[in-house]
Amino acid sequence: MEITAMFMHNKRLQYTVRVAEPNPALGSLILEQFGGPDGELAAAMRYFTQGLGELDPGRKDMLLDIATEELSHLEVIGSVVAMLNKGAKAQLSEAAMEEAELYLSLNAGGNSHTQSILYGGGPALTNSSGVPWTAAYIDSRGDPTCDLRSNIAAESRAKIIYERLIAITDDPGIKDALGFLMTREIAHQKSFEKALYAIADNFPPGKLPGIEKYANMYVNTSQGEGDMEGPWNSGEQWERVDDLEQVLPADDGDGTATVELGEDDRAVATALTARTASDPNGNPTTGVDLGAGPGAGRTTDEDMGGAADIKEASRMADEMTV
Repeated sequence: MEITAMFMHNKRLQYTVRVAEPNPALGSLILEQFGGPDGELAAAMRYFTQGLGELDPGRKDMLLDIATEELSHLEVIGSVVAMLNKGAKAQLSEAAMEEAELYLSLNAGGNSHTQSILYGGGPALTNSSGVPWTAAYIDSRGDPTCDLRSNIAAESRAKIIYERLIAITDDPGIKDALGFLMTREIAHQKSFEKALYAIADNFPPGKLPGIEKYANMYVNTSQGEGDMEGPWNSGEQWERVDDLEQVLPADDGDGTATVELGEDDRAVATALTARTASDPNGNPTTGVDLGAGPGAGRTTDEDMGGAADIKEASRMADEMTV
């Protein structure tokens, strides 16, 4: 029997969600992993798009496996958020609470009031501050070594966010579910690292090699108290530069920007330069001088029409009026 390729939804969650009691404010914070930049939807879309474009069959299979699992994680997180909002959703829909009590329950913190009023207590594709999910979170570049490194970093960030969410709740069921999701981030990072190092020449990313003398250069551009040395800037791997004059400019040029212009462009550029030239010998009185008050600093004081003369004339006029 031939089976066509399609998505199938299993109604059982990948991990059981047990929420002790409603808590809209906590639900808003957990939305960070639903519609945030390091959340499950972003991960699923990142890996799906990479997998669809991947040429290596092994990496393609891995990316599509993990992308599909991330969608199951999105369902787990969404279910947690929905359960945390279930009480508020019912109270709001049926107007069963007193106005003040309902307001306090929805405005307990985070994005909970937006979740309840705008989305009816359902999980929304926003982060914990209510910022809508965007495809701009997907930073794939189409190079496997570049994208795998980005994926490793994404899994690391997601793991840290889960740690912080676990720390802010004492609900054992939520801690349990978040702990499972956090641990899956670790497993995915391991897979991505194995895939990266299965590529023989995985550094630097891309095809073109770096320029040897620049690849070994460490430039100490932040100098003073606190300067440190370590394997990141010293040792046989590095040619450390502390005197910046040694590398300014890094090539054999004079460090200026030039362009070869055609005859017509050169003539127009010359005319533009002449028309917009500044007079280095002039010192005109400006609006700053005329309106200067305490704290303005030094202003222009010209003999004819200078700020001091104008201020003095203004003072005398005021005295005459009085």
